[in-house]
Amino acid sequence: MTRSEFDDIRAHIDAEADRPGDLLRVARSLLSDLEDARMREAMLRTEHLRLLTAARATAAAEAAGRANPLSYITEELARQGQLPATEVEVDQILLDVRTATTLLTQLEQAPAPVTTGGGPRVRRCAGTSRTLPR
Repeated sequence: MTRSEFDDIRAHIDAEADRPGDLLRVARSLLSDLEDARMREAMLRTEHLRLLTAARATAAAEAAGRANPLSYITEELARQGQLPATEVEVDQILLDVRTATTLLTQLEQAPAPVTTGGGPRVRRCAGTSRTLPR
């Protein structure tokens, strides 16, 4: 959920504080959203761990002089449906890598943003513009 969605929910709760049924529905909805987010995070962590393990196995196989050391990473990419199948996909991936590398280099060279810090947090959303199911 975005910050403004949380602000909308807070505003709704403040406006409807005397209606416990609405608050219960909001709480159930938030719990459901949190469970979904935790499940997505667990799946992403699992995929990351599998890719990291495959990358490490590839590097170790290459260091050990094994035949076809890339098999570990290509099998994992294929399992996740991320292995490029056509020349067009290969070209697009290589272009994306060059672009990402350029952007990351520029980001690392950019000066750190100036923060004022210490002041009160300004709320961006102050109204009940979003309606919740009743």
